[in-house]
Amino acid sequence: MSGVITVRRNDDAEQVELTATTTGLDVFGDNRAVVAMRVNGESRDLQRELVDGDFVEPILIDSDEGIGIVRHSAAHVTAQALQNLFVDAKLGIGPPITDGFYYDFQTGALTPEDLKAIEKRMGQIVKERQRFVRRVVTDDEARVELADEPFKLELIADKGSASADDGSSVEVGAGDLTIYDNVRRDGSVAWKDLCRGPHVPNTGYLGNGWALTRTSAAYWRGDQSKADLQRVYGTAWPTKEELQAYRTRLEEAAKRDHRKLGTELDLFSFNELVGSGLPLIHPKGGVLKREMEDYVRTRHIEEGFDYVGTPHIAKEELFYTSGHLPYYADGMFPPLLEDAVRDEQGNVVKGGQAYRLKAMNCPMHNLIFSSRGRSYRELPLRFFEFGTVYRDEKSGVVQGLTRVRSITQDDSHSYVMKEQAPDEVRHLLRFILSLLNDFGLTDVALEVSTRDEDGKKRDKFIGSDQQWEEGTAILQQIADESGLTVVPDPGGAAYYGPKISIQAKDAIGRVWQMSTIQYDFNQPERFGLEYTAPDGSRQQPVMIHSAKFGSIERFMGVLIEHYAGAFPAWLAPVQVTAVPVAAEFDGYLQGIVDQLRARGIRVEFDESDDRFAKKIRNASKHKAPFVLIAGGDDRDAGSVSFRFRDGSQRNGVPAAQAVEDIVAFVASRSNESPSADA
Repeated sequence: MSGVITVRRNDDAEQVELTATTTGLDVFGDNRAVVAMRVNGESRDLQRELVDGDFVEPILIDSDEGIGIVRHSAAHVTAQALQNLFVDAKLGIGPPITDGFYYDFQTGALTPEDLKAIEKRMGQIVKERQRFVRRVVTDDEARVELADEPFKLELIADKGSASADDGSSVEVGAGDLTIYDNVRRDGSVAWKDLCRGPHVPNTGYLGNGWALTRTSAAYWRGDQSKADLQRVYGTAWPTKEELQAYRTRLEEAAKRDHRKLGTELDLFSFNELVGSGLPLIHPKGGVLKREMEDYVRTRHIEEGFDYVGTPHIAKEELFYTSGHLPYYADGMFPPLLEDAVRDEQGNVVKGGQAYRLKAMNCPMHNLIFSSRGRSYRELPLRFFEFGTVYRDEKSGVVQGLTRVRSITQDDSHSYVMKEQAPDEVRHLLRFILSLLNDFGLTDVALEVSTRDEDGKKRDKFIGSDQQWEEGTAILQQIADESGLTVVPDPGGAAYYGPKISIQAKDAIGRVWQMSTIQYDFNQPERFGLEYTAPDGSRQQPVMIHSAKFGSIERFMGVLIEHYAGAFPAWLAPVQVTAVPVAAEFDGYLQGIVDQLRARGIRVEFDESDDRFAKKIRNASKHKAPFVLIAGGDDRDAGSVSFRFRDGSQRNGVPAAQAVEDIVAFVASRSNESPSADA
């Protein structure tokens, strides 16, 4: 075959002449940085042949798509190794996931020793540099070749309805049905799997940047009524160094786990008598919550919001009016039947009214808007409340404070004229970014979630094409002009309008979705919201949802992990721990403590019978930013000694100066920890 292809490397494009069987490997060579290629926009294996006119781009190992291909290839090697060791194991699905991959098997319970044996066999397969060879097969051919794999046979039968949600889209989907053979150097087939690909050219590309991490129970395609499976998790990275960095992040994340720190610092707990996902906030956690609430309440008022309040429960009809039922029925708690009329014998003669625990505040805010006539002169009209809503999260999904069933939202809704909408979005975005900055979350990006435009899920979204085009364009423009990184999220919009989500990185580089700004094309119309325009006509306002913390509980969990429990002094539940060297100095140190408390500083005085060294260790574990120590020299000199979280110390500080230094540092609202070296 002759002809010319266009190859783009970096930003440069060049013309390359074709030979009879030119492949991606011929174009890019044995360059381990290139794991696959994109041909005319389609991702393909490097072994695929190219034809005249193709436009070819490399898929690099350090790109999101490239590392996903590496991880999926590692999942295949995991499955091959496991079936080598457990010949009766049946294959499930093995997709790449965030930071790694998994593969499901029907086999006996796997032990840690089994995992080590699988890893050892994987290492051998990697060293063999087995090639991933793609074959197009018919449905009947696939059934014959995979006759002993019942789960693969089900996927073949379901071809075309595969779902990304259950991982089956990596196996089958639109287009050709394909099997990948793992081929040894002598040409013999070592193993095969149903898969869409693409894969790295050979197992050697995995190098030594992979590892298995754990096992768990799983269900076939997430359905608990179907087969019990064993899931093997692993991770894969371009290099061994990146694998080690990932392991270090995991270790650090484990130290920062807010569930662990919540217990150690006595911030919150959960109790079976209350139920999963329903946190009990302890006094020290209550300080965090109060500081957050006081801050955001004041900021909302400064930003022009009116504080409102709404009930925790409402008639079910309200949520039909808003459109949330049936869209969000699965996320709402079941109805409560109240107001039934009974006769003297207790028999129901008139059925009860269905009520719902509210899962969102906006419908009631709309009722406040519509409670009287509104003029354009009042707009923007901004309502805000701390509204606790209830979501029927399943017990397997709830996780500490970051995924709960009772959610306290700093929920707000702006009602504006159409021409005011862009400036209102800018206003809300500035507000949110300044809030995140004040709490020490400064590394942020924006995600713009839009409607699914490919037609598959269009019926999920309401509103006219013009509304979506205008709303999306405004959000995109404002996101772009922010100067921040903007990430597209096609199909991720709420059913009632596009949104901007603010993504924040914590201290160890993990990304958390925080605040949101959302257009709503649905509720103003459903509730008949109107205002009198300048020309006297009745017009429908644009409604914009925004939550600055999003969820106070979730934000608290993120802060605990971001700071590893060592909160900034202004936010810390205990700002000062006072530790006398011996009991005889209690009275002297108490006088300084009283001065601090009179100035609004939160102080904990350790008057326990523990030895001084243990008191210091306890103070360190409790992570107070300031530890004040007083002994004989301090008492005689009218001074006090500071010990800071970083281990540094200042001795002989006059008591009055110590009080002023602490008060000034707390008032500065600095997110840095105090130190003797500062």
